[in-house]
Amino acid sequence: MYNMDLVLPRVTKPARYTGGEWNSIAKDWERAEIRVALAYPDLYEIGMSNLGLAILYDLLNREPHILAERVYAPWGDMEGEMRARGIPLFSLESKRPLKEFDIIGFSLGYELTYTNVLNMLDLAGIPVLSSERDDSYPLVIAGGSCALNPEPMAEFIDLFVMGEGEGVLPELLELFRRWKLEGRGSREELLREASSIPGIYVPSLYRVDYHDDGTVAAITPTAPEASPSLRRRIVSKLPPPPTKPVVPYIEVIHDRGVVEIQRGCTRGCRFCQAGIIYRPLRQRPQDEIIQAVEGLVRNCGYGEVSLLSLSSSDHPGIEALVSRLCQRYRKDNLIFSLPSLRMDNLSVRLMEALHPGKKSGLTFAPEAGSERLRQAINKALPEQELLRTLRFAFAKGWLSPKLYFMLGLPTETAEDVEGIVRLVGKICQEGKRASTRQPQVKVSVSAFVPKAHTPFQWAAQNTEEELNLKLNILRRGLKRLGVRLSWQDTKMSLLEGILARGDRRLGRAIHRAWELGSSFDAWRERFDYGRWLKAFEDSGLDPRFYANRERPLDELFPWSHIDVGVSQAFLKREYRRTLSGKETGDCRIEECNTCGLERWVADCQRKYQELATKPKMTEAARKSQAV
Repeated sequence: MYNMDLVLPRVTKPARYTGGEWNSIAKDWERAEIRVALAYPDLYEIGMSNLGLAILYDLLNREPHILAERVYAPWGDMEGEMRARGIPLFSLESKRPLKEFDIIGFSLGYELTYTNVLNMLDLAGIPVLSSERDDSYPLVIAGGSCALNPEPMAEFIDLFVMGEGEGVLPELLELFRRWKLEGRGSREELLREASSIPGIYVPSLYRVDYHDDGTVAAITPTAPEASPSLRRRIVSKLPPPPTKPVVPYIEVIHDRGVVEIQRGCTRGCRFCQAGIIYRPLRQRPQDEIIQAVEGLVRNCGYGEVSLLSLSSSDHPGIEALVSRLCQRYRKDNLIFSLPSLRMDNLSVRLMEALHPGKKSGLTFAPEAGSERLRQAINKALPEQELLRTLRFAFAKGWLSPKLYFMLGLPTETAEDVEGIVRLVGKICQEGKRASTRQPQVKVSVSAFVPKAHTPFQWAAQNTEEELNLKLNILRRGLKRLGVRLSWQDTKMSLLEGILARGDRRLGRAIHRAWELGSSFDAWRERFDYGRWLKAFEDSGLDPRFYANRERPLDELFPWSHIDVGVSQAFLKREYRRTLSGKETGDCRIEECNTCGLERWVADCQRKYQELATKPKMTEAARKSQAV
């Protein structure tokens, strides 16, 4: 539709915009009843590594009446060419302008991509504010982990999908299909009807009131269809994994096949949002994993497959699974990787089995330097166990371990930061004793960011000054040890913290920051905190109110109307246990911690069955796996 031959030679990595990759799906535009653009608000290389988007692409395109195509945020050079030549943002498969699609679905997995959402809508010729879009524009929806605090983006998104899209989207698209084919009602009427689907949040149907001190006073539905409490949707059984994903022409961040071996985690780390919002734990059977690997190898030709989960070594029979896969593909030189391994000897044995003779990198995340702080955040790794694991790894020849830590965790002191240096020093000594070669220990540090729906949602985030003081302690100490340190820009972490626990008023600041030129805020070369400070000032908002303030336990949060299934009573109890330094056991192997999820799931099942028996519920919806 456009003469891209004049544009692509002028931009870096033109294959980001060409489409036509192996396994991409180009359906007949005219025959499709519903046309969906799956939008990832970051570069192609990042979006193509996102498993959630690949799952939805596969799920939707399996339906003969649905056309699903992809679109990613263009880098600055491509954006400049498009604006100069009047080329609207287009999908990769058909090169159709986004404005011609029925639905644009954004995946929100990181707060620093928010300005990219606005920029992509503007490039598409679509008003960024939902209030300015009439029936002639596509429906703009969003999902992902960030959607569980949707309020900062409420002014820009027509509706949010709460929870796992595999369960919600079939119902939403069936409703849209009927609405479109029957030509009935306005956009507003469609949104009102959609809001009655469990897991769908339409922000325009809610009013937010504030106290004089700026805290939320009330969140009130303004339509009878809108529920006072929005329940996250989950799937009771993991759907079949994609075995024919799109294979990119260029190297992407995770350039390998992926099989999700389990979803959810029971470890209960108090800082971890994923451990809360992906409950309950659901594990994929071993035979299904092996079949999925076979499909990926057959359909994509990958030389590496990642066995993905939040805690891979917790999968039952993981050693037997690894053994079967290694035996099966030994002659093919297929490499397997296991991200998110727990710091114990089992993890080292697994890596030894996966990479015999290859000792490149072994990554662990102790998170905190002192045993006291690890216990407070409920990642209780005794120092002796930690050192024993590294001693075992060094003896096996793994001499370049990488360790991840966080600064600014609740209850952290300067002594805890110095504990990182002492711990790394002991690890280096273990390496020297275990090998004649000098170990190359690497340390990576990021600032702790409090997240919604976690026990730390009440905690204050450290200020930039506090973080820099702690970073200097760490920098000096590790320099003496000769250990390489990498860290994330503290200003980026502060902005993430502001947006992560923001309310609806933050939409003004996001909009203003975008007007001032902000986009790709997750990229150091594009990040400009000065623009954001001006945006907050112009919007009459104090960023410290959102980031650096300890919340009282009775404060109403901007996300209080979003129910993820874990009770506030449990989260408060966990926060109090943090302050008193008490652990909470893993309910997978110990007694139930009464987080509320089991009762919540049963209640959801009952209510869903009630809805499913109503005449208006479609056959597709009844067959959905959603709880």
